[in-house]
Amino acid sequence: MANSEVILTEAVPSLGAEADIVKVRAGYARNFLIPAGKALEVTPASLRKINHLKAKRAEREARELNEAEAIATKINKLRLNLKLETGETGKAFGSITAADLLERLSSEIKDLVLPRHAIVLDRPLKESGEHQIPVKIHSDVTATLRIEIAALPKFEQPADEEAGSRKPRRKAAESAEA
Repeated sequence: MANSEVILTEAVPSLGAEADIVKVRAGYARNFLIPAGKALEVTPASLRKINHLKAKRAEREARELNEAEAIATKINKLRLNLKLETGETGKAFGSITAADLLERLSSEIKDLVLPRHAIVLDRPLKESGEHQIPVKIHSDVTATLRIEIAALPKFEQPADEEAGSRKPRRKAAESAEA
């Protein structure tokens, strides 16, 4: 179980970000990371390159943070109005999930790309009224989405009118015997 130290040149999921020095299995470094250009061996020359990688990483993180803050201000200004069908007793027939909110938010804000779990809901919304939902855009930036859910009563026909218009059907076997 030989381990090797490498310097990452780009972010590798579950391993680290660029300019990180990580210990990995020698075969993983030799066969995948180094040939793919995702890492460099730790040598005096590559240690000098680490400053350039750190500057590149800081620039990327600053850009991502600025973009996340811009999206957060748009979301904080937004107020969504949603409708939820309810019965006569006021009980909801469906619910509003995080996926529904993400879809509606994407349609309201152009070029919005958020991960699936960005909208934090403990459980789907089934109550009408005003709700404030946190939206985790970046690890350091969280916006608050305000939504108003209106109860939309489902139209149903009265029971006596429905019963009078329908006639009972006979089965084919009963009509053959008669």
